[in-house]
Amino acid sequence: MKKIFSPSIDFKNVDTLIYHLPDGPALSVNMNNFEELFDLEMEIGEICDTSDIDGVVHFFPKGNA
Repeated sequence: MKKIFSPSIDFKNVDTLIYHLPDGPALSVNMNNFEELFDLEMEIGEICDTSDIDGVVHFFPKGNA
């Protein structure tokens, strides 16, 4: 069974969000005071949270995951 809800992301450890666009390029966003603009839990796709290691969260929208 596939998980429907991903675990919550603790944005206090996140420095950068990298949003991988379906065409191949990626959008990098510095997350200082921007965490309230993004609700990745409501998005459809895959999340790779490496914020404990390097402060980065990668988001791959559905179709690009």
